[in-house]
Parts: sequence; structure tokens; C-alpha cells
Amino acid sequence: MRDRWRTDEAGLTSAAEDFGHCVHAKPAAVLAPRSPAEVQEAVSYAAGQGRPLAARGAGHSTYGQGQAADGIVLDMTELDTVHEVGPDHIVVDAGARWSDVVAATLPGLRTPPVLTDFLGTTVGGTLSVGGFGGASHRHGAQTDNVVDLDVVTGTGALVRCSPLGNRDLFDCVRGGLGQFGVIVRATLRLVPAFDKTHWYKFLYNDLTVFLAEQTRLAHEGMFDHVEGRVLPLGSGPWRYRLDLAKHCLTGDPPDERSVLRSLHPECRAEPVEVLPHAEFLDRMAAGEQELRRTGEWFHPHPWLNMLLPAPTAEGFVRQALDGLTQESTGRSGLVIVYPLPTAKLATPFVRKPTDATAFMVALLRTALPGEQGPMIASNRQIYEQALAAGGVAYPVNALPMSPEDWRRHFGPLWNDFARAKRRFDPNIILTPGHGIRLI
Repeated sequence: MRDRWRTDEAGLTSAAEDFGHCVHAKPAAVLAPRSPAEVQEAVSYAAGQGRPLAARGAGHSTYGQGQAADGIVLDMTELDTVHEVGPDHIVVDAGARWSDVVAATLPGLRTPPVLTDFLGTTVGGTLSVGGFGGASHRHGAQTDNVVDLDVVTGTGALVRCSPLGNRDLFDCVRGGLGQFGVIVRATLRLVPAFDKTHWYKFLYNDLTVFLAEQTRLAHEGMFDHVEGRVLPLGSGPWRYRLDLAKHCLTGDPPDERSVLRSLHPECRAEPVEVLPHAEFLDRMAAGEQELRRTGEWFHPHPWLNMLLPAPTAEGFVRQALDGLTQESTGRSGLVIVYPLPTAKLATPFVRKPTDATAFMVALLRTALPGEQGPMIASNRQIYEQALAAGGVAYPVNALPMSPEDWRRHFGPLWNDFARAKRRFDPNIILTPGHGIRLI
């Protein structure tokens, strides 16, 4: 294995890059493990040397979370085998992308309950943070739909964990930001899938109505997919679009009239799109290719994602939008707002507001190269506003976090988090890019 450690400049520079293009921490070495045993060997070596180590999937972090300055980066993308697909589960390596998972399950009309909008991230990557999507109003986060995990802890031990065995590690690693171990394999729950999707888009001019509509629909459960986004209207006010979807089998379409009757009369319907189910799930793929073509994919992405309690979400969104323009979000920038019934969110370290409904508010901005500094600074201001409104971070952000910030983030769970860190990563080597410190 040692002959595959990369220390060349190109390999190190690549590992110091990510989708955010904001932080560039160059490691001392990069390894692409091909088995859990090789992950064990690398982690054991790093622990013995006291070197930081980070597992990197598709490199979709926004602020160096998967980087390890002067340490070791594990490029997990060669550990991507789909081992088994059953009627209610799939066993897959952590370096597989969610697009690989869907490609393996859809032929049997099965799918993971929750998929993120972009399927180019890896299984291990999103399970380390949470993983939200348009079906989270029904099924929670991706971390809430895991059967078991194989994990290499910070001591180099390979441990299988689940709700029935090694539950403490299972509850730490899911949404644990890579602090307790490297996920190498996952067994994921599957649910029935379909072959067609009817995609509905409704436009609103009133934010109050837009948020209330989302809250109602999320709890009623009539739709398979519920998401909202904020659209600029040139130099004028913002407009709000509610994206809904119903999945079906060919020959058994949804009743379009009942769909329209379920919506507020103030909204305006756009034409319905009927897509193959697979195309709907991977609907961001075309956008990715366009951004790569224009070069914006390689621009800085100082993103900020917060979860707000429903009672304060409207005020927070208005305050956040007040300082934004189409120009300040970037040509390919986007603001997403969608509801999450908090009873569905059961992963211990995935923080959530106390209200029955939370809103994911994601400011997905794009900066010109070298001009991301003001956006990152404004992220801090918006973050503090969210905390004051009872919100919590979904910690995948382009936001420098101090040790005190992390204590605030985990709140009453901080002592549990710190004890687990000392137990499962006693040498404090894993995933330093988040900036989590115990002292």
C-alpha cells in the first residue's frame, strides 16, 4: 500500500481543493484506499504519528472540512462497490456516490427514502453531516435511514455498529462530522420507487403565504417531494417558488385537479413536467454540466445553511434577503427554503430547533475568484442572526467556527460529544477541517 501514497505536488494540491474553493490546506500525503483494511492501516499510522487525517469523498465541502493540513487525506472514491441490493436495503461502500446507489436500486423499483438534490456526493460524506432533501418532510435525514455502518475509529479498529450493536458509536458517527471514525461501508434502508414523476411548480408573491403553505403540505404528506426556493425579480422584490412532486407508475398518474385544489388560490401554476423518475432524482446533473462549461463550478461557493424554527423563520428570511441581490448571490446563486418536521429528525448530533417545524434556509452563493471574503464575513452576521432567532447551523458552511462556536452549536450535547471524541479518537487526529477543539 505504501507505494500508492501520493506526495507529488499535483496530488497534494488536488486534496487541498474542494467545491467551496475558499480554503486550501495542503496535506503531507494522499491515499486512495481500496479496502477497509487499508483505511485501518492509514488511520493507525496517522494515530501513531499524531498526524491529522481526513476522509474525502467527492470533495463537495465548502470550507476545507475534508482537508488535513500537513496530514493525511484519504481519497475514498475508489472504495465505491455496491455489495448487495435487497428488497428493503442496499449495502454499499462509503465512497460510492448517491448516483451509484440510485443506479443500483431503481431497476428493482427501490430507492433510498431521502436523496439530496445533488447526487454527486458520496454516501460517507452526507452520512457524516445529515443529508436533507425534498423527502425529508416524510423520512427525516439520510442519517435517519441507516441500518448499520462499518466504521474505522480513530484507534484503527474496524467496528460494525447499528441500533442493535455498538449503538453508542452508531449514534456518534451519523452526523458526527467525521470526528469519531471513517465510515467505510453502509447498509441503507430502501423504499418502493416508481418510474414517473409529476413535477409541479407554483409561484407566490407573499412570503407569509409561501411559508404557511409549505408547513401545511409538509405535515399533511400529500406530496412525495416538498421544496421551496427564492427567485430574484431583477431589481424588484423577491418571488417564491414551491416545488412539489408526486411519483407514480406509468398508467396511474396523479389526479391533477386534486393537486391544484390543494394549493392556495394566490399561487400561480407553471406547466407540469412529467419526467422519468430517475431523471427527476438526478435533475441537478444538467445544471452541473452547465456550470462546469461556464467555469462557475470552479468559482468560490461560500454557502450558508441554517435551520430556523417556524415561528421566527419568516422574520429571518426577510432579514437575510434584505441584504441580498441577484448580483450579490452570483449568477448561479440560489436561495432555498423548505420545511422539516422536527419529529422526523432523530439523529442525535444533527442539531435541530425545538419547534415542531424547522425551515432549512440555504444561501447558496457564488463569488468571483478572490472575491469571496465579503460573503464569508456576511455569513457570520447571518449566522448570529439565526442563532438569535432560535436557529442552528447545518454545519456544512463556509463559516470559520471557533471552539466556543462549536460548544454553542452542540449546546447540552457538548459534553457527550467531547466524551465520545476522547473515546473513539483519543489522539484527536480525525477531520481537523471543521476546527472542533476540546479545549
